[in-house]
Amino acid sequence: MAEIVSAVPTSGGPYFWAAMLAPEKNAAFASWITGWFNLLGQVAVTTGITFGLAELISTTATLNSGYTATAGRTIGIYAALLFSHAMINSFGVHILRYLNNSSIILHSLGVGSLAIAVLAKAPTHQNAKFVFATFYDGSGDPGWSVRASPAYLAACGVLMSQYTITGFDASAHLSEETRNAAWSAPLGVMTSIGVSAVFGFFLLCALLFSIQDFPNTVSSAVGQPVTQILVDVFGTDGAIALMTLIMVCVWHCGLFSMTSNSRMMFAFSRDGALPHFFNQVDARFQSPIRTVWLAATLSFCLALPSLGSSVAFAAATSIATIGLYISYGIPILIAVIYPGGYTKGPFHLGIASRGIGLVAVLWIGFITIIFCLPTENPVTSQTLNYTPVAVGIIALYAFGSWFLWARKWFTGPIRQIEAEQAGVDIAHPGAYEEAEEVGAVDKIDATVNAHRAELS
Repeated sequence: MAEIVSAVPTSGGPYFWAAMLAPEKNAAFASWITGWFNLLGQVAVTTGITFGLAELISTTATLNSGYTATAGRTIGIYAALLFSHAMINSFGVHILRYLNNSSIILHSLGVGSLAIAVLAKAPTHQNAKFVFATFYDGSGDPGWSVRASPAYLAACGVLMSQYTITGFDASAHLSEETRNAAWSAPLGVMTSIGVSAVFGFFLLCALLFSIQDFPNTVSSAVGQPVTQILVDVFGTDGAIALMTLIMVCVWHCGLFSMTSNSRMMFAFSRDGALPHFFNQVDARFQSPIRTVWLAATLSFCLALPSLGSSVAFAAATSIATIGLYISYGIPILIAVIYPGGYTKGPFHLGIASRGIGLVAVLWIGFITIIFCLPTENPVTSQTLNYTPVAVGIIALYAFGSWFLWARKWFTGPIRQIEAEQAGVDIAHPGAYEEAEEVGAVDKIDATVNAHRAELS
């Protein structure tokens, strides 16, 4: 991904990369499929983050109170959180920059301080053998390590790590705002993974070493092991304070996930993949309000199965991971198949490029299968992993619609690519439309129309 970002430092992300890397005759098809899987992943990421926050709020509310967490109450909290994110993304675009700065501080200093405090305050600590060499199933009785194998359970357990490091394209979205983007953007991709690995590993170790009573932690009445660890270490009041810090961090994540989600939908609607109704930027608030609320609505709908499912969060994260990684994998696969179709940037992998790209594609194929499999035993209506349903619907629609009608008119992000090369900041909603008004993209439209006529 870093190599692709270096070669194509466009702020458009995977949807654009697929169109730019593929041969011209296949560019529209590649961007169409990539765009729909990216849309699925974006919606599911918003669902996973914000629904997870709703569960954290429900869990924390049970401490020192008579509150009882239910699926209905959690979905109500979830709706309120989505509403807060949608309102800010609709009418508070001007404060997003400041909220981003506060998010950086909270995630770095706040979570780092929490990890240190947990280690320092814990009355006793577990030994290294417990932390690094203890295998716990926790998937039912009998668990999947017995019904299938420990390897199966471990593979399914990769989900949270894989989900955590989604967002490879984030650095690319800011490439237009950075100097020497062909170098800085790929380094941003690599650095983000490295920093996530180091800080995430430190936080996990801090929590695991600080477990006071393992059986009580995993079967806690609170329903959330991390909350139970904090209660055991800091007491109820201290746990509530630290859980509040965590929840504020997650709220920021959900906010900016919806920002990215709505921008992607806006770009997709600009090319006609979504109804033209959504291709509008509010002149007063400079926000694609219609796609903001579309993102909120779809994210809410994706969490509705939680009313009858105990694995809704795991399913949402599975859908998000599969959707986003397929949208990452398509440009990588194109680069593997057509290595001479683009000019590599200053950051490249040399002769190892195709080999590493092939491994990446195979890994994405593997996790796409494994994350669709059940993780709880026995498999019932409550524990069924509904990931294959959501992914299957999008796959069926994306491929079916292409061959039935979209191939006759969809040209991909040709206008935006040309506009970006002409200096238009396409990542900013409304920038392209402003360029249209002053006649800066007349030649681009002529090119697009000629291309569409050729396809017809």
